[in-house]
This record gives sequence, structure tokens and C-alpha cells, in this order.
Amino acid sequence: MRIDLFHMERTQCLYENEVQFNLSESGVEPLRVDDLLGGAQDVAWLRGLSLKYPASMGTDLLRERVALFYHGARRDDVMVTNGGSEANYTTFWGLLDKGDRAAVMIPNYLQTWGLARAYGAGADPFRLVERRGDGTPRWALDVDGLKRAVTRKTKIILVTNPNNPTGAVLTEEEMEEIIRAADRVGAWVVSDEVYRGAEVAGGTCPTFWDRYDKVIITAGLSKAFGMPGLRIGWIVAPPKTLAHLCRYHDYTTLTPTLLSERLAQIAMEPARREQILARTRTIIRRNLPRLMEWIGTHDGILTCIPPLAGAIATIRYNLPIAPVALFDRLRLERSVLITPGTHFGIGKYLRVGYGYDIEHTLEGLKRIDLTIAELQRGGVGAGAGTGPAKRGRRAGSEPAKRRGRIARAATE
Repeated sequence: MRIDLFHMERTQCLYENEVQFNLSESGVEPLRVDDLLGGAQDVAWLRGLSLKYPASMGTDLLRERVALFYHGARRDDVMVTNGGSEANYTTFWGLLDKGDRAAVMIPNYLQTWGLARAYGAGADPFRLVERRGDGTPRWALDVDGLKRAVTRKTKIILVTNPNNPTGAVLTEEEMEEIIRAADRVGAWVVSDEVYRGAEVAGGTCPTFWDRYDKVIITAGLSKAFGMPGLRIGWIVAPPKTLAHLCRYHDYTTLTPTLLSERLAQIAMEPARREQILARTRTIIRRNLPRLMEWIGTHDGILTCIPPLAGAIATIRYNLPIAPVALFDRLRLERSVLITPGTHFGIGKYLRVGYGYDIEHTLEGLKRIDLTIAELQRGGVGAGAGTGPAKRGRRAGSEPAKRRGRIARAATE
């Protein structure tokens, strides 16, 4: 089996620790262990833990607490994984056979696009599109495109809600359209909800759980909860389906890690869970206006439909440079890491994270100002001395043929 190069993750692995300004982060400033424990002085329970294999599906307590985050879910509907990425991997590997196809929301975190191509017959895009007509601009579901993408060969309809990279949240009507499309062909709806709980306004957005008898939720503690280093994720699915997916989990990590599992029990206690999500919302509601103000200083060059959830914004740009070339130029000349739209299946966009120290983020954005000014003047580069990356060759550059795979499927 061959699998596509996961461009976004590979470039982040290469460069995120080599730049002065990493604006590619997609979550909020992580909690410290002391924050999670509430400053408790008595941690004898932690010191006394036996470092044995934990329960393969997660402890009953953690599974019960995860289930409480989804109305109508029970402990037996939950399996704990090592991060949301493993939840997605296990789900796609376990559900797709060679002749099956997946309809995948674009733009998106393209892990599932690659998995559908590796384990099934391929992936078919349906899109969120920018709607800027009457009312508030938003990223909206292209319902006709969804209907075209879903065929008798479709085994999975993959949505990411709230969406990465746009921060869009599907309306109730759009969620029902997805359920109808799945029901028409008997497909599974797999909803990656890792950003649920990180809303810019209002409370926790609706989940797909319990709307249809073939729904699987994947999520974890990395984004809305601000604990990516715990590597705790989960799958919420009907018990018979979980029993099937366990056969595949047995070939990967077998179990979650014991220490992370115990800390996750604390995080998912309902009152503590809501405190953690309140912290996340405070960060993004404080920081987003600062980012939008910066975008507004580039009228005619940068536009952005404000995200409704998550600590990421997708910014359209009007400059004479391709997305990956802009990514490379900022990295090499400014020591700034952003994520190009190409890595999400779209064109002249860049994704910027705003969930960390906003003053540091703004300093990085000032570096982008310099490159924007050069491109407007027709400049070819800033040269040495402006924060070059440590690697000499342009390892982040992607061959045009390779980049074109998704570009052909997702129009720019």
C-alpha cells in the first residue's frame, strides 16, 4: 500500500521549531499540568500510579465522561485513542474496502483525503464556499456539490465541524442535508469535531451524534481543550461498530497512554471540562479582533470571513505569488511559518493561528507586512539577514505534479 505525502504535517514537522514566528499553530496556548490539576499540592495519586498497560478502549470513567459531551451517548459508545489523528486513521482503515469511496469536505485537514485514497478507491470533494451576498458573509455548504460527490460507491461522508481551516460551523439545515445525502446511499457520516467547544460566540455548537444511525464522531483534547501533548482522542460510534474498529486499533497503539488517560479523566469531568472550554473561548474572543484589525490594514489585498470557532483564520490574498511559494518565501526570508491554502485543497489562501501570545503573533504579522509590500512593488526577495530558516534547501517546496493531485480536485 502506498499513501500520499501529508504535505501539511510534513512541512510543520520540518520547520515549526526552526522559525522565530510559528503562525501555523492551530490550537490555543496549551494548559500546564499545574493548570489542569488546579494547583493541587497533593499529587500522591500520581506518584503512586503503576505504569502498567491501561484498558485498551480507555477506562470506564474516562469513557463515561467523554460520553457526557455528546447528548444521548453512553460509555459503550466510546473508544479512547492516541489523539484525534489515530481516531480518524482507525475509522477510515476499519470502514473502507478497496472499492469504497469517501466524500470529503474541502477545504479540510487532508489526513482523511489521503486515507481514503490509500484504503479505499479514492476521495471525492464537496465544498464549503464563500458566500458574501446578503447578510453576514460565511463559508456555506455547496449542497449541489455534496449531492454530486455522494454516489452508490460512497461508504463515508467526512465532515470537519467546526471546520479546519475556515472556522466555519454548519447550520442545522446544512447538517440535515449531509444526513439526507448519507441516508440516500447508506453511507456513514464521520464527523471530526475536534474544534467543538472553541466557539467565538455562544455556547458549544451542535454535534452530529444521535442524528442518524450511522454516525461516527472523532475528536480529542488537542484543539478546543488546549492539551495536544496528552495525545488523547476518541471515537464515538455504535457499540457493534466500535467492536469492529477495535480489531484495527489492536494493530496500531493497542491502548492510550496511562498518564495521559488519568489526566484526561480530570479534564473531562463535566465542571472541569466547561472551565477548560471557557478558558479557550476567552483566548480566541480576545485575540481574534486583533487579527481581524491587521487584516483590515490590507484592504484589497487580504480578505477573511471571520471564523465562528477554533483559533485559526483562513485569509484570501490578492498577490502575484502561488500559495506554496508564499509559504517558502515567508519561511526562508522572514522566519515566519504559515500554512498555505494548497495544504487544505484550496488556492490563494493562507491559514494563520491566533490562539497563542497575540503580541508575538502580531510581531510575526509585521514580517508578513514586509513581504506583502515587496510583492506589491514587484520585488523578488529580501535577501539575507531577515530571519532565514536554518535549512539551506527549500525542502518545503512541493513538486507541481504532486501538489496538483488535490488542486485538480479542489478548484482554486
